[in-house]
Amino acid sequence: MALGLDGWSGSAPLQALPWLLLATTGLYGGGVVFNDVFDAAVDARERPERPLPSGRASRRGGALVGGGLLLVGIAAAAQVSALSGGLAAAIALAALLYDAAGKHHVLLGPLNMGLCRGGNLLLGVSAVPALVPDLWFLALIPVAYVAAITAVGQGEVRGGTRRTGLLALTLIVLVVGSLLLLGLRPAYAALSALPFALLFAGQTLPAFVKATRNPAPAPIQDAVKAGVLALVPLDAALAAGFGGWPYGLVVLLLLPVSRGLARLFAVA
Repeated sequence: MALGLDGWSGSAPLQALPWLLLATTGLYGGGVVFNDVFDAAVDARERPERPLPSGRASRRGGALVGGGLLLVGIAAAAQVSALSGGLAAAIALAALLYDAAGKHHVLLGPLNMGLCRGGNLLLGVSAVPALVPDLWFLALIPVAYVAAITAVGQGEVRGGTRRTGLLALTLIVLVVGSLLLLGLRPAYAALSALPFALLFAGQTLPAFVKATRNPAPAPIQDAVKAGVLALVPLDAALAAGFGGWPYGLVVLLLLPVSRGLARLFAVA
């Protein structure tokens, strides 16, 4: 896989990719499980149909599964490099912090979750460890974007505020702008990224505008779902910008898969 990143060129170690895919799956899965473990009491009141409140699973069992998934994620990443393992450990710690306490803070919660996603992007970059010091700033894009989703999602049960919606919209506009401003770097082809960036904007902005105008639970849940699914065109834009439009298309092929899974599992 040839890359042209500020003069660097070569073949990315493809043998690292399966380990990193396993790592991100374990980290994400562990974070989701611990979210339910820490929220068991709240879900008993608001979402009794979930596995823990309904009695289909126990908190102890959930903690064991969640911890196991996080350890698998860290161990898999460590097979690539010490840097990858360190990034995975930091992501796991950030996920636990968010699940246990961060989500309850209006400002720190969105930032906390954004750091999880930003770290996950750098985990992918660490397939070539030497690139991480040069491309660390890319983590700021998912930090801002996921912070927007998390901020507006705080009202998915009881409703939110227009102020929060405006903040989320501002962050999304900044993300779209960043996808194009990266064209100032010689290694990034903004024209290749443009179609994917427009798709990303088209998938997110209408839903977030609607949720801002009417910050009721239903529009907010729709916005959160649209935002989560739009992570695919966001990643496709970055892949197209740095690797060329064919790489963007490969990533974009995950979008129908994500939409299909969203019909089977709750996203918001």
